[in-house]
Amino acid sequence: MKVFVTGSEGQLGRTLTETLPGTVDLSGGNLPELDITDLSALEAQFAAERPDFVINAAAYTAVDKAESEPDIAERVNVDGARNVAQAAREAGARVVHLSTDFVFDGEKSAPYVPDDAPAPLSVYGRTKLDGEAAVLDATEGDAIVIRTAWLYSRFGQNFVKTMLRLMGERDTLSVVADQRGTPTWARSLAEVIWVAIDQDLPGGFYHWTDGGEASWFEFAEAIYRQGRESGLLDRDVAIRAIPTAEYPTPARRPAYSVLDCSATVAALGIEQRPWATRLQQMLAEMRD
Repeated sequence: MKVFVTGSEGQLGRTLTETLPGTVDLSGGNLPELDITDLSALEAQFAAERPDFVINAAAYTAVDKAESEPDIAERVNVDGARNVAQAAREAGARVVHLSTDFVFDGEKSAPYVPDDAPAPLSVYGRTKLDGEAAVLDATEGDAIVIRTAWLYSRFGQNFVKTMLRLMGERDTLSVVADQRGTPTWARSLAEVIWVAIDQDLPGGFYHWTDGGEASWFEFAEAIYRQGRESGLLDRDVAIRAIPTAEYPTPARRPAYSVLDCSATVAALGIEQRPWATRLQQMLAEMRD
């Protein structure tokens, strides 16, 4: 089976390569060589590659910066996503498209199921929601749209790596405690994508994160505790819980964006593992 991944040098793209099944012939593209806002370039690439699946892991993910450059976010997350889906469709390939918990407003107190009504609070969330619709429209509903949350890995920029760096530099950190979601190791997501492709999952919306939930403060506490245990950190750091009001950002974020993954678990016959366990595994890899 041939699979092409856009955004191949991002944290998910690199993790997909790391977890590659032996039955898959993987290729990919990344800026500046491959720009998903260039439809003709995508059409030429896919016509040459003839993939069976295209994984669209390319996105504009600067949540706060998107508030001041919405046109760029829309060009990548909506127009670019549509281009990927259209070019893939023309080449006879199915599409796996990645989206986000930020399509929801966080007003629920129970995990969001795929059929819950989206109501994004930010430019980033709105463009990702519009991108979902564009992909499904271009593929006539055949795309596999996977929403995930709070993604981290040892690659790229993410909350875990930022916390480890700051904990190595500062004696005190203040972290928001009134936003809840689910930390998700990129490897967990990559493994699910490969299973979804292997099983030729029907088109539609799916949710995938690691198991459980946490606030950013609780996530930071776990990073510190496990960082000390693994030897990645060797100094004392005080972590202070603060409300969102004490850490204002340009983009509003949902207060509660835990995703219900039970339908995906049932569809794929897989197990959702606790986020703290997956964090421990990733930190062990960083140490080794």
